[in-house]
Amino acid sequence: MKPLILASSPTPDFYKDDFSDLAAGFFFHFVWGELPSPSELATYLGPRATDHDPIGGRHWSDFADRWGQSKNKSFRNLGLAEFCQQYEVVELWFDTRPDAQLRLIWLLDYFRFYPETVGKLRLRLLDQDLIGMSPGGLGEWRPRLIDVTEQELATASAAWKAYRASTPEACFGLLSKDLSALPLLKPVLLDLLAELPSASTGLGATEMRMLELIGRGYFRTNALFHLESLRQTRVSASGRRGTCWMVLRSAPSLRLQGSMKSCAPWNEKICEIVTRPTSAVNLRSPNSADRSLRTQRRFQPP
Repeated sequence: MKPLILASSPTPDFYKDDFSDLAAGFFFHFVWGELPSPSELATYLGPRATDHDPIGGRHWSDFADRWGQSKNKSFRNLGLAEFCQQYEVVELWFDTRPDAQLRLIWLLDYFRFYPETVGKLRLRLLDQDLIGMSPGGLGEWRPRLIDVTEQELATASAAWKAYRASTPEACFGLLSKDLSALPLLKPVLLDLLAELPSASTGLGATEMRMLELIGRGYFRTNALFHLESLRQTRVSASGRRGTCWMVLRSAPSLRLQGSMKSCAPWNEKICEIVTRPTSAVNLRSPNSADRSLRTQRRFQPP
């Protein structure tokens, strides 16, 4: 039987004949903003309820494509763990990006309560990103496939618990632990922790890199937000565009083109506080980095 694929970014190749029965992506992004509540995540992964909106994308099955070709389409209203049990193998394709690895640890933490499903899980160890991969991009590439064991589950669970914490101490603590069961996790933690507001400037790695590029004369602001290769930071800036715009527009001696109408009431206060040192004592966890940039300075948007 063809496998089920759970992926950070399903590619067209996943739907080719004999590659998979079904491929599913996921709605949630965990890098910026407030995390969904445990009950919201449980509802998303659980059986489809009568109040699930089939168009609104609040059930995991709404993000799987080509249901009409799946041999298990009659089971699509099941919870994800129960649906996975219809397959002999469930492959996990989660690439190197921070948001992808956060989705992976979230799912593994969920699956640890379903031992029958865990026995079917196989993890692909990817060394390149899936997002934006063109049709045929996979070619003959088949990353190494490993079983998901208690070691992977325990590492994911500890990481997900630390990431959900309100302060970053637990994430820093993970850096001294053995995370080799999930080899892409430690680089992601380092990237995320680098986005916490600096104690000296109040800015994270992405904002600092943007200021550096603009200070050297770079003016293509759209590329600053979307081209990781340009910023050389792997954490997406598009999810925190409003905060980045305020920081960049408030930076001394910089002139950026763009509309700030929606942020206009904030500009004066942000200009006043943007260079104020930030106390490391009150830093929020990496998942709250963009919110902490505001709350650290005791300024709340209107």
